[in-house]
Amino acid sequence: MAPGNDGDDGFDRFLREHRGLLVSFLSRRIGDDDAQDIAQETMVRLMRYRAQPPEQLRPLMYRIAINVIHDRGRRDTTRQVFAHVSLDQDFIGLASLEPAHEQRIEHEQALALVRAAILQLPERCRQVYLLNRIEGMSYTQIAQHCGISVKAVEKHIGKALAMLRARLKQGGVDREDRS
Repeated sequence: MAPGNDGDDGFDRFLREHRGLLVSFLSRRIGDDDAQDIAQETMVRLMRYRAQPPEQLRPLMYRIAINVIHDRGRRDTTRQVFAHVSLDQDFIGLASLEPAHEQRIEHEQALALVRAAILQLPERCRQVYLLNRIEGMSYTQIAQHCGISVKAVEKHIGKALAMLRARLKQGGVDREDRS
């Protein structure tokens, strides 16, 4: 041991002897996860004071550790770390608002069948059905618009519904199957 290195050796020995105590102290205050990191940062900051006598280093080390905890708390609050949502961990397993691919394909196929079935309706029947279902017109309004009786509108709607049900059932779309 060289005579000029006594201060360095005393400081290094202090760090070795007190690191475990500091980590234990920090673990009780903030938990094990961050204790090692904060202890390391404390030791780095403590190096500024390596010329101090060893009896002054211990209270200084704990004061620095507490300051590091407070600094991290302020930094985390400023950065809103507690409001952080990890896309990797937090959203795994959450249900999507979008339907599953297979379900979307089934809906598209059913919609294509409905469109085709509507296009296969007789022209007047299709017109009356679309005025009611798409335009939202009442039977009376449709009767006036088309120049037919309300009873004729009822018959066209009934015929359209019966034909659509039959065509959709042939295509594999059954209302009872869907929930």
